[in-house]
Amino acid sequence: MTDQSAVAQPTVTLNNGITIPQLGLGVFRTKEGEETVDAVRWALEAGYRHIDTARAYNNEESVGQGMRESGVKRRDVFLTTKLWNQDVRDGRARDAFFESLDRLGTDYVDLYLIHWPANGWQKAWEQMEELYNERRIRAIGVSNFHRHHIEELRSFSDLTPAADQIESSPQFPNQELIDWDRSQGIAVEAWSPLGGTGGSLLDNPTVAAVAAKYGKSPAQAIIRWHLQRGVVVIPKSIHAERIRQNFDVFDFTLSDDDMHALSNLGINRRQGSDPDNFNF
Repeated sequence: MTDQSAVAQPTVTLNNGITIPQLGLGVFRTKEGEETVDAVRWALEAGYRHIDTARAYNNEESVGQGMRESGVKRRDVFLTTKLWNQDVRDGRARDAFFESLDRLGTDYVDLYLIHWPANGWQKAWEQMEELYNERRIRAIGVSNFHRHHIEELRSFSDLTPAADQIESSPQFPNQELIDWDRSQGIAVEAWSPLGGTGGSLLDNPTVAAVAAKYGKSPAQAIIRWHLQRGVVVIPKSIHAERIRQNFDVFDFTLSDDDMHALSNLGINRRQGSDPDNFNF
């Protein structure tokens, strides 16, 4: 395995000039307490400098603790959290943001996202703009927004979202939205980048064949596919060895043919909900 602590990580420059490490650790469904603290600490010790959490994950306190235990300076970690749907509906984006800060034990976040386009997201965006202008957040963005949501947002706001975090993996590339977001200067982040919990993507024979060619795991091949598409990718794991392995992806490059093969598995099925039809 390559010494990843010495690796120069690729970054993506957001539309306001700040940079985000292109590979991060996601903590969706990672339990509050030791499980999350350990995962975050292991990731930062392995060289990760980007952690992605959310109010809805109920583990912000543990994320903050893991960051502090790692010994990595706060300013060297790119930290994302997200505004949950009920807080959007209740019009309390501002209060919810400060509650997240308290749980995380920090006085700012690097990126704050509206988690889903729940009713009231327009007002939430306006409150987030205020927080951004007050420099409590280095960048603001959205998650699970389709093109029409972003077009509506831009009809009343001069501030283009810095990022759109959407479902994307070889089983659901979502390439049309990715291309459109990019054309608007919006960085794209992929959730469920490895196909999601309970999915079979890592057992797909095409994925396995591509991975074997480079002496890598299926997960490593897929993470590399995301990186080469210019997408910010945030795989989740709670196992120290897997966390390290997921970061060991900077010493090989997929060929154009292999990129095409992974982009065209012919599955095209969402693992999560459609942002136009969700009930939570």
